Amino acid sequence: MNLPNKLTIFRVFLIIPFVILLLGDFPDYCDLIAAVIFIAACLTDFLDGQIARRCNLITNFGKFMDPLADKLLVCAAMICLVEMERLAAWIVIVIISREFIISGFRLVASDNGVVIAASAWGKFKTTFQMLMIIALILHPGGVFDIVETLLVWIALILTVVSLIDYLIKNGHVIMEGKI
Repeated sequence: MNLPNKLTIFRVFLIIPFVILLLGDFPDYCDLIAAVIFIAACLTDFLDGQIARRCNLITNFGKFMDPLADKLLVCAAMICLVEMERLAAWIVIVIISREFIISGFRLVASDNGVVIAASAWGKFKTTFQMLMIIALILHPGGVFDIVETLLVWIALILTVVSLIDYLIKNGHVIMEGKI
């Protein structure tokens, strides 16, 4: 197993202590530790892709597991934030629904020999979702409440925009009967 794939697996395993620290009955400083774990997991997402492309270590396992690991991490974090009453459930439903729609579309397209790459909008969406999660975990209050709210709305808007962009750019796959 190559280094990028090990980093992807490591990211999945980081979800366990992350969730335990966020939802457990621990002192407040555990939120800071959870944020550090989340940031470390986000960095492995960046690193595994960079290493895989630079060293030509792209594998089918990585193509499958890397986006899955990202979705597991982000979805676990957002569900914890709903439980902690820091994020509205309807926002999480919109974001997770987008992920299911795109993942299902990609899976069917892949079965038909069509590869659909991630777009710039999707990468912006992921970046802002991660920034939103970090802000909501740290939740310093005061003036930062405005920053948190702004990040939530930017992440939500980018989620919808990236879905629309994805469907417009790849609608021909559906229209040509390849799916």
